[in-house]
Amino acid sequence: MRSNRIYIVFFILSAILLVGLLLVDLYIGNAKISWMELWDIILLRSTANEMNSTIVWDIRIPRLWTACIVGATLSVAGLQMQTIFRNPLAGPYILGVSSGASLGVAILVLGVGSSWYHFVGSGIGSWSIAAAAWIGAGIVLAFVLYVSSRVRGVMTVLVLGILFSGVATSIVNLLQYFGSKAALKSFVVWTMGSIGAATSSQLIVMSMVSLLGVAISFVMSKRLDAFMLGERYALSLGVHLKWTRALIFLSTTMIAGTVTAFCGPIGFIGVAIPHISRMILSSASHKFLIPASMILGAIFLVLGDIISQVPGYSLVLPINSVMSLLGIPIVVWVILNKRVIN
Repeated sequence: MRSNRIYIVFFILSAILLVGLLLVDLYIGNAKISWMELWDIILLRSTANEMNSTIVWDIRIPRLWTACIVGATLSVAGLQMQTIFRNPLAGPYILGVSSGASLGVAILVLGVGSSWYHFVGSGIGSWSIAAAAWIGAGIVLAFVLYVSSRVRGVMTVLVLGILFSGVATSIVNLLQYFGSKAALKSFVVWTMGSIGAATSSQLIVMSMVSLLGVAISFVMSKRLDAFMLGERYALSLGVHLKWTRALIFLSTTMIAGTVTAFCGPIGFIGVAIPHISRMILSSASHKFLIPASMILGAIFLVLGDIISQVPGYSLVLPINSVMSLLGIPIVVWVILNKRVIN
């Protein structure tokens, strides 16, 4: 009964904090829009100032929605990977999904080169990058599912995922070495991550696929609880290890691959947030950890977006750098405090 009260208080306070941060993030930006005008634009659908109305509906609100989706879903993907590998430093990209997506984009931007540049700035250009990243992530998923169906131990999948990441990174480095300056700059900007570049149609696709991945995670929550105590324990409870692993890998790749395709690789949030969720709730039940990770992930990324916009200046810092600066101290703290990991 006491735990239920703690969960209720946690979710209410988190929701209030998230709403407060969303309002702050909606308010700040290069264009000065007063609170009263924001109120009129959002609630009364005012178009008295057409430019400000366009900024709010076409730029700021899609950016906020992207931050919430990316933060919430990547945190769930990281939680799944930490549970399945029983490794506190595992994250959504540990299977090599990010490396596969990066390789796909690198081949398009650095390999195809001048042919692709005809489409830069057009809808085809943005969709082609997303498609290249998706194909790269899909190839990694097929590889992971094949390996997972052939081996019994999950650690083999982990090691092969790390090795694949190394190979993909090496190929990307070679493409960067031989790429032109303009292509290299485009690729580096993509690796910095962005939550403001997705178009409305891309945002719909990203939301649907990512949330489907989270839905799979919710369905698998009891089996994830069993995996917390090891594969033998899960097997003794009647859990089908290979099918369970395949579905969890599918869920993680859908989330990480889709987010990377449309926003670039955004690190550390998937590693740090699950630990904060466990620390606050003091629970190992994924029935509570999954929604807690979702709301904390959204809070964390919206906070990062506020910081990245450098209030008072016209600068927008790379979201990946901001998230690393926020997330690395948490990961270091986790490494030094094994009590939290256990």
